[in-house]
Amino acid sequence: MMNYSLVILSLLVLLALLIAGEVDAHSCSPSGKIRGRKAPAGQCNQENYSDCCVKGKLYPTYTCSPRVTDNTRATLTLNSFQKGGDGGGPSECDNHYHDDDTPVVALSTGWYNGGSRCHNKITINANGRSVKALVVDECDSTMGCDDEHDYQPPCPNNIVDASKAVWEALGVPEDNWGDLDITWSDA
Repeated sequence: MMNYSLVILSLLVLLALLIAGEVDAHSCSPSGKIRGRKAPAGQCNQENYSDCCVKGKLYPTYTCSPRVTDNTRATLTLNSFQKGGDGGGPSECDNHYHDDDTPVVALSTGWYNGGSRCHNKITINANGRSVKALVVDECDSTMGCDDEHDYQPPCPNNIVDASKAVWEALGVPEDNWGDLDITWSDA
């Protein structure tokens, strides 16, 4: 004869494990690592406080980002999307450069989502203000430390890389530009 209490308990444990797995599916763990290579002389653009890869250092890579909500936590970083700026080549969404006076952003790979947010606006909140900015590029979380990425490390998985216009609209004093805790959402 079967013990129904044991069957029910087993099913409850299985259900709890499945629910826990679903919760873990929303987290974002590193997908791999790349080893830093030293940039050839003059090849790492350090405009806007950009880091250069350190030879031999292991950098985590990500194919995902935290789940997007109405108040997604992120780190705002500074980027120049102009030709010759630290953003590197033209933007992924339209293969164009964008003026630093235009509120544009690049999102970490998971949030960029294969370009699905291209030319959509997001709302960025910080410093008691908000600004809408156009998504024009990816902040690559899967690659880095090579010529294509100006010998800069891969982006963390929680980056909104913004033009100077975004920082100005948020009222952040220029001497505090670089890294800022923000929240953002799709506009």
